[in-house]
Amino acid sequence: MTNQITYNNVHNLFKLNGYHLKRNDLCRIAYSFIKEGDPYEKDMGDFLLDWFDNKSYIEQTTSGTTGIPKVVRIEKTAMINSAIATGDFFHLKPGNKALHCLPIKYIAGKMMLIRALILGLDIDFVEPSSHPRIRKEINYDFVAMVPLQVQNTLSELKNVKKLIIGGAKINSVLRKKILKLKTEVYETYGMTETVTHIAAKLVREQAFSALPNVTIELDDRNCLVIQAPNVSSQVVITNDLVTLINDSQFVFLGRIDNVINSGGVKLIPENIEDKLSDHIHSRFFVIGSPDDTLGEKLVLIVEGEKQNLEDSIFDSLDKFEKPKEIFFVEKFFETETGKVKRKEILESI
Repeated sequence: MTNQITYNNVHNLFKLNGYHLKRNDLCRIAYSFIKEGDPYEKDMGDFLLDWFDNKSYIEQTTSGTTGIPKVVRIEKTAMINSAIATGDFFHLKPGNKALHCLPIKYIAGKMMLIRALILGLDIDFVEPSSHPRIRKEINYDFVAMVPLQVQNTLSELKNVKKLIIGGAKINSVLRKKILKLKTEVYETYGMTETVTHIAAKLVREQAFSALPNVTIELDDRNCLVIQAPNVSSQVVITNDLVTLINDSQFVFLGRIDNVINSGGVKLIPENIEDKLSDHIHSRFFVIGSPDDTLGEKLVLIVEGEKQNLEDSIFDSLDKFEKPKEIFFVEKFFETETGKVKRKEILESI
């Protein structure tokens, strides 16, 4: 299928904000966005012109998930392959209604548009705010959001059939709210180097399943290694600790960067946070803080006003998993996509 599709193709059922548009139409709109549009529309205009130029690639800054942020070249063919794999995995069909509410300067925002162009989706393009506009009179087949957007639109998601969430971890409080929705909600796993997600799972499930033509394995650190030849010519070595179920399914455990070495005992923060998630109703995380005796001591940081936490909430933890100190921070620092800046918050304390 990809042999017949190039980046100059626009599916004949593609619509943008209700209008059937072809390549030349989109280029004219791009110039209009750049000249007269709001900042998010200018970003769309710039990307459309990049997509339809004579280069076989686009340049994209990585998020730093697998190292220091850097500018990488992503082949347009890889983006087309990624769009088709997403369409197959989520059973998307030409004419399906989609909502584009992600910043297009990031790869996730770019890929929502490419999926629409290649798969023939009818897509509404709205400002990528923390509370995006969801039209009540429209039923959406497919929407992608970051957790903060989901949190702010929970009551409006009843009109969404399938929702994918990426960009940051879904905290336990939000997860419980999502499970009450009738919407089919998926958590995705991926990064810029893999042209957004290469795996997904329903929020209620534990294991991620890889998209078509993706295989996975472990390195000697027990971190995930991804082979996705249709979207990346190189093997992608991550810093994500996982339990491998088979060559296409895995359970995410945590980031190796976050592992706390406390007196020679290695602790995975994400595991500890899962155990505490039913007992602490504010946002929180655990992290290693320098300690003269232990090397690192485990501390608990909770968002919001100081409160008394009962000792019993730590009963589910092993001896070495119990925090040595508890701090309260009025408001967590976050990235634009809603990732909590753990180290910066610790340093501020």
